[in-house]
This record gives sequence, structure tokens and C-alpha cells, in this order.
Amino acid sequence: MVMWEPSRSGGGDEVDLARMRLEYETAGIEPGDLAADPAEQFQRWLADAIEAELYEPNAMIVSSVDADGQPWSRYVLLKGAGSAGFDFYTNYRSLKSQQLEANPRAAATFGWLPLHRQVNVAGTVERIPEAESDAYWAVRVRGSQLGAWASEQSSELPDRDTLLRRYDEADARFADDVPRPEHWGGWRLVPHTVEFWQGRRNRLHDRLRYRRVGDTGWDVVRLSP
Repeated sequence: MVMWEPSRSGGGDEVDLARMRLEYETAGIEPGDLAADPAEQFQRWLADAIEAELYEPNAMIVSSVDADGQPWSRYVLLKGAGSAGFDFYTNYRSLKSQQLEANPRAAATFGWLPLHRQVNVAGTVERIPEAESDAYWAVRVRGSQLGAWASEQSSELPDRDTLLRRYDEADARFADDVPRPEHWGGWRLVPHTVEFWQGRRNRLHDRLRYRRVGDTGWDVVRLSP
């Protein structure tokens, strides 16, 4: 791979983004290389990202749309992946949850940039069963559990001290086990398409997209980069 040195125009600190370029010299992918199910193929690539010791390999950008048609995107952490879909957890009163309740369609992007790979997922969302949210809550560390009680996610906060005070109040309230708040739980993105993108030389990238066929089947098409 070749990294082109960015120039700085006018002798200042502004980076000339137009000249920044990374050449992707990686092996490609063919439809015959893929697993029959995108969930299995995703696990293969996730394992590669973990083996490469990439930072937060389970981080994904989840995008939703508000009532005005404005898209919103944010990073969340993937906490479950299989044939049923892609799972993450959050406050059900948060902005993203409100958007997902009103419009239960979403997209997610995984970017494993050092491997020149990304995965794009699109589909519908549904709440994860409470028993599964309980099971995940039980393995969270106490600090994260208390943080879920302290944060009224997406609401305006007068200052950081208010947040810290709420945390301390939750810590004092729950001296032993911390219960899961009713307003906190999981979402599952159930895909109708899953695209695997592999960077290639001269921007002739490989894009292979799974499309759902019926209730359980998938076909794969190659897209122009």
C-alpha cells in the first residue's frame, strides 16, 4: 500500500484532503468465496478484525431517520450477531430509540479500515426480548449499569456535575445488584441486505451484496464499485 503525503496549502495548517490517498493492495473476494449465509460470512470477517487486533472491532455506525426524513448516525457497539440479526443496547427513551420506534428501519456500517473492509447492513429493527436484555445486563460491569440509570440519554444536561450526582445517587440506591431499568434494553437489526466491501487497487473495489430471498434464503450479486 502507498500513502500519498498530504500537502498543506498556503503554508498554513490546513490539510489538502483532495491529495490524501491510500492505495488498496489486498486480495479480492468472489461470490464463491462467501458463506451461504451472511451471518456466517460476517463472523469470518469479524474474526479477522479481532485477530488483527483492531480497535473496537465490534463498533458499528447505526443510522435512523426522524419524522422529517433527516438521517441520524452514531456509533454503537455490536453485542450479538447471528442469523436473527445484529444486536445493540441503549436507552429506549433516547433519540435513536424514538426514531426507531416511529420508523423501524435502519442501516449499520462496520469499518475495518486497516483491512480495507467494510460491511453495510440494511433492514428492519425490533426490540430484543426482555429475557435477552436481562441476560446481557447481567454481564455488564457495575459502573456501566449505574451509568444507564444516571443518564437520561439524549436529554439536555445543565452540566456534567448533574450527571455525576445522578450516578452517585444510583450507586447509593443500589448497594448490591443493580436492576435493569425498564427503559433500557436491546434493538435487533434484521437485515434484508448485507454488503461486503473489499478495497482493491485503482478503486476497482469488490462489492458483494446478499439479498434476502423468501424467509430464510439469500442470493449474492456483484455491484460496481
